[in-house]
Amino acid sequence: MSLRLALAAPAVVVSAGPALAHHPMGGAVPADFLDGMLSGLGHPILGIDHLAFVVAVGLAAAFVRGAVLVPLAAVAAACGGCLLTVADMPLPAVEPVIAGSVILLGGVAMLGRQWPILPGAAVFAIAGLFHGWAYGEAVVGAETTPIVAYLIGLAAIQYAIALGVMGTVRWIWRASSPVAVQPRLAGAVCAGIGLVFMFDIVEGALFP
Repeated sequence: MSLRLALAAPAVVVSAGPALAHHPMGGAVPADFLDGMLSGLGHPILGIDHLAFVVAVGLAAAFVRGAVLVPLAAVAAACGGCLLTVADMPLPAVEPVIAGSVILLGGVAMLGRQWPILPGAAVFAIAGLFHGWAYGEAVVGAETTPIVAYLIGLAAIQYAIALGVMGTVRWIWRASSPVAVQPRLAGAVCAGIGLVFMFDIVEGALFP
């Protein structure tokens, strides 16, 4: 049953994706500090591709030495990517890289093998940069105050989710209980979500 749910989840959440706003402002540019904070807190949660990425960061970080610090690479890079968008500095192939990063990090969690901190931090930073570039579209044209608030909310919610997921995975692994397989299934779900988004990107390119 768990395996069936893991396989079915990507299709379910992606089919619901278009109905979800990517941030609480409904597409409006944040006008003040509170708007910026709410938008920053909501954007990584309400966009299923971004939520899958943040969860995958937490899952994969559980298998990296220095795991508490490693997600900061993704969070800091996401803030940097957001500022690139605000400064009108483009990045290549943003959507494929975002989908690919979800596949990669989900796959790492699915394998459940430990990997070194420097390669891990580098992968997290590159992935975070591209996700952050997509986040930045929500505040293009905003004043400095809501942009700063947006970055604060964005960093706080992503780091909190990643640490929560990472802590849960490590607790399950230490418990050596029958549910120890669940983090790998969660990694498979994240990778599956990335695969569905990647398929949608390729399909859109081939059949515009």
